[in-house]
Amino acid sequence: MSLVDLVMPKMGESIMEATILKWLKQPGDTVKQDEAVLEIATDKVDSEVPSIAEGVLEEVLFQVNDVVPIGSVIARIRTAGMAAASQQATSNSPQPASQPYTNNTTSSPAYQPAPAYEPRIAPAAAVAHNGVSTANRFYSPLVLNIAASEGVPLSELEAIPGSGNEGRVTKKDILQYVEDRRSGRRADYPQPSHATQPVRTEAPQMRTQPAASAPPAAASAAAPVSPTIYSGNVEIQEMDRMRRLIADHMVRSKHTSPHVTSFTEADVTNLVHWREKVKKDFEKRESSKITFTPLFIEAIVHCIKKYPLINSSLDGDKIIIKKDINIGMATALPTGNLIVPVIRNADQLNLVGLTKQVNALADKARQNKLHPEDTQGGTFTMTNVGTFGSLMGTPIINQPQVAILAVGAIKKRPVVIESPEGDAIAIRHMMYLSLSYDHRIVDGSLGASFLTAVAKELENFNPAREY
Repeated sequence: MSLVDLVMPKMGESIMEATILKWLKQPGDTVKQDEAVLEIATDKVDSEVPSIAEGVLEEVLFQVNDVVPIGSVIARIRTAGMAAASQQATSNSPQPASQPYTNNTTSSPAYQPAPAYEPRIAPAAAVAHNGVSTANRFYSPLVLNIAASEGVPLSELEAIPGSGNEGRVTKKDILQYVEDRRSGRRADYPQPSHATQPVRTEAPQMRTQPAASAPPAAASAAAPVSPTIYSGNVEIQEMDRMRRLIADHMVRSKHTSPHVTSFTEADVTNLVHWREKVKKDFEKRESSKITFTPLFIEAIVHCIKKYPLINSSLDGDKIIIKKDINIGMATALPTGNLIVPVIRNADQLNLVGLTKQVNALADKARQNKLHPEDTQGGTFTMTNVGTFGSLMGTPIINQPQVAILAVGAIKKRPVVIESPEGDAIAIRHMMYLSLSYDHRIVDGSLGASFLTAVAKELENFNPAREY
C-alpha cells in the first residue's frame, strides 16, 4: 500500500489560493482516478479537483471554507500499489532510534498521518524575529484595498499576524481582523514600534494610504462598535461569495486605474437588417444562433489591430502590449452575478467561429460549467448593457486590462441622413457605445479614436456580405 498526496492545483498565473466549498468524498470513501474529490472556488470560477490516483481517501487536511494556498497538500489517497520493503540482517542491522522495528526485521517506516492543518499565526514580534520585518512587509493590493475601505490604518495593518507565506497578511487574515475589531472580540493584537514605516506592495503603482481618521486598534477594541440599527421595514441579505468577489474586484479596479469614459453612437441599421436576413439560414446551416455579440467582437478585433495600445496592461512603469487578442465578454448568470469568459485568439476566428465560441461560453456560464482556463488571459473586455434595456453605461475596467467597451440597446430613432442629394430624416437603428479606459496609459485622443473606429466599423457593415 502507498499514499499519494492530493495538492491544491494552480488554477492560473494570478491565482495563489482557493477556497474549499465542498468535499464530495469523505475519508474511507473509494475514489477512482480523475473522479471529483472536492469543489473549490477562486476569484475567477468554481471548479472541481479530481483524484490523481485510484484508491481510498485516507484523510482530508482542510475543512469547508478554508482558504488554501496553491500547492498545499489537501488530502491523501491510499492506493493499492506495492510498498517498497527491503530485508536486511536481523540482529546486526543498526536501527535508527526514530524508526520502529518488529521481530528484528527492518521495513519502510510506517506512515504517520499528518495532523489537521492549522494555520500558524505568529505575533508580530515573532515574525520580525524570523527575519520578516513587519515594517518591510509586502501587502497585496486586495489586502490594502480592504484595509482602506474598512478604515484600518497602517499601524493596525502591521500588527496583524499573517498566516500566509513568510508571515504575509492574506485576505482571510484582514477580513477576520475587521470582523473581530467590529465585534470587540480581540484586543490582543500587538502594536509594532515602527508604526510610521512605509508599506511595500506587490503592485508599485497602487499605494493605498490609510484613513487618517481611523481610530487605533486599542481604542477600537476598548470601545466596540455597536451593531447598526436599520430603521423602517427592511430585509437584510448577506452577500454570497461571488458577489463579495465582484465587489472586491470593482473596488480594486477603481483604486488601481483612473477611469475615463468616452461616448459615441453608431447607426447599425445595415447590421440589424443583415442579421435579420441571415439568422434562420445561419442557424440551419451552422446549428448555432447568431446574436449581435459576435458581430460586435468582430468589429472590436479589427480596431484593436489599428490601435494595439488598447490591448495592453501596466506593470509598474512598463506598458505590456499584448500580441494575442483575447476578448472577454461579460455574461449574466442566473443569480444575477456577472462572469467574464474569454474568447482566445479572437482575431484568428471568422464570424462562424466567433459565434460558436460566444454561444458555447455563454451556455457554460449559465450552467455553471466554466473551467478556470475559460476566464483567464483576457486582454480586452466587452459588456452588453443593452441586453437589459440600458441605453449606455460607464463600465469598470476588468483588471489588469486597460479598457472595456459597453454597447447599449439598439433603438429606432429619427435621424438626419446626409447624402449628395441633400439631407433627409429617416428612421434608423441607433446604438450608443461607451469606452472606459485607464488614463495612466490611454489618453483621451486614443480612447476617443478607438471608440470612433469601432462605431465606424459597425456603421460601414456590408449588408451584402457572406458569413
